Amino acid sequence: MTKTNPKQENMFLNLIFNLMAPIMILTKLSGEDRLGPTIALIVAIALPLGYGIYDYATRRTFNFLSGLGLANVLITGVIGLMELDGFWIAVKEATIPALIGVFVLASMRSKRPLVRTFLYSDQIFDTEKIESTLEQNGNQTAFSKLIDKTTYVLAFSFLCSAILNFILAKAIVTSAGGTEEFNQQIGKMNALSWVVIVIPTMVITGYALWLLFGGIKRLTGLTMEESMRTK
Repeated sequence: MTKTNPKQENMFLNLIFNLMAPIMILTKLSGEDRLGPTIALIVAIALPLGYGIYDYATRRTFNFLSGLGLANVLITGVIGLMELDGFWIAVKEATIPALIGVFVLASMRSKRPLVRTFLYSDQIFDTEKIESTLEQNGNQTAFSKLIDKTTYVLAFSFLCSAILNFILAKAIVTSAGGTEEFNQQIGKMNALSWVVIVIPTMVITGYALWLLFGGIKRLTGLTMEESMRTK
């Protein structure tokens, strides 16, 4: 039976509603002469939350990353609206990627390791063809070891993200929630995270993906084009 892939997400809308618009609102509209810190924070939270609901309604798919992204937004909102110290933003920013790394490692021996969600997924690879070829070649055990190795690298990327998140948030978010300064600092932190955090972790994740592609080619004889899902 042929698997039906879900409709692909619109990445342009994702960037607009989850990153660019919230940053602009927090940094430019938090002043008392504009929206004010509380309303600006609520609007900035509502945009990614509303987009998440819209995306689920149109694509009818919900994944682990989407859930964590929404949880991240909501926790930020709670910290801001409860006017907690900015230190808790640093704790939250470090805790979420650290938990993902723990879940990735803990899922290694489960029926559905999280590495299959992040990297070895049906959206990227033709898993049926790969696993059929592995069985023919008698390389299932070697492939399991490859998945384990890739899992460790992926978990390391989340550990790095947790450390960098904490350092960045601790350095930037120094104001208590409920203030214009807090909102502006959250916006600045989110903007800088793409350089300070996303790029290094993408490099490590890219290395994990490179290991996976190389291992699949070695164990199956399939080229990159042959192992990838084309439709």
